[in-house]
Amino acid sequence: MVNVDEFIEDATASIRDQIGDEHAIIALSGGVDSSVAATLAYEAVGEQLTPVYVDTGLMRKGETEQIADTFSFMESLRVVDAEERFFDALEGVVDPEEKRKVIGEQFIREFEREAKETDAQYLVQGTIYPDRIESEGNIKSHHNVGGLPDVVDFEGIVEPVRDLYKDEVREVARALGLESIIAERMPFPGPGLAVRVLGEVTPEKVDVARDACHIVEDETEKHDPWQAFAAVIGKGTGVKGDNRVHGWIVSVRSVESRDGMTARAQELPWDTLQRIQSRITGTNENVARVVYDVTHKPPATIEYE
Repeated sequence: MVNVDEFIEDATASIRDQIGDEHAIIALSGGVDSSVAATLAYEAVGEQLTPVYVDTGLMRKGETEQIADTFSFMESLRVVDAEERFFDALEGVVDPEEKRKVIGEQFIREFEREAKETDAQYLVQGTIYPDRIESEGNIKSHHNVGGLPDVVDFEGIVEPVRDLYKDEVREVARALGLESIIAERMPFPGPGLAVRVLGEVTPEKVDVARDACHIVEDETEKHDPWQAFAAVIGKGTGVKGDNRVHGWIVSVRSVESRDGMTARAQELPWDTLQRIQSRITGTNENVARVVYDVTHKPPATIEYE
C-alpha cells in the first residue's frame, strides 16, 4: 500500500515541476481518480489550473449538478455542454474499441478548445495503473490512454495517479479530505454510459441505462459492491398488460474486487434482484426483461465494452 503522505508531497512537487509557470486544465469527471488528480493539481499550482467538466450526455443521473456543487470551491471550474457533439460523433458506431477511440478523441478536442480559451499548455488527467495495463495489454482501450488520438495539441499530459491502484487512490482521496460521496464512489467508466449500451449509442438507450444504473446503485448499496450497474444489451419479447412488446433487455452486474484487476460476481439476495427488476421494468415501459450477470473477471471484464 502506498505511503499516502509521502505520495501527496511527491505528487504535488512533480506536478509543479512539470507545469512550471504555464497554465493547465484538468479533465474532471467526478470520479475518484480525476477528483484526486484535480485536487493534487489545484494544491500544486492553484490559479494556474482550470478544472473542466465535460457533460457528454453519457454521465450518471444528476452527475453534472453534483460536480458543480462539490467542486464549487474551485472558482475557475468550467462546465461544458458537449452532449450533441458526442452523440453526433458516435452515430453509427457499434464496435466497442471504435466507440472508446471516438470518445477519447472527442474528449481531447473538447479540452483543446478549452485550453485555447485559457491559454493552457498542459492537460492533467486521472489515469490510474489498471487503465494503463488494460490498454497496453489490448484488453480494452481507455479513453485517456489507448483511446487518445495520435495528434494532441498540448505541450504535455500530466498523470499524477498513473501508478496507483483504485484502492490506493481512495486512500489518497480520504487523506486529501474529499467528501465520501467522491472518495467512496463506485468506479464509473471514462466513456460513460456508452460502454453500458451494446451496439449503437442512442439517446433512448442511454436514458434507459442511466435510469437502470441509478436503481441498481440504490438497491445494492447495502451490499457494499465494488461496482454495480446496469447495461442495455439488446431487445427481446415481453408482455406489458395484455400487449406483446419488443423491448430492451437490461443486464444487471454487481461485483466484489480489491483493485479492479480481478472481480467476482456478487451473490445478491433474490429479494434484492426482484426489487431491481420490478423497479426497472416498472419505470420504463420499453424494458421487456432484466437479467443478472454471474460472470467473474476473468473471463469477463467488469464493464460490457
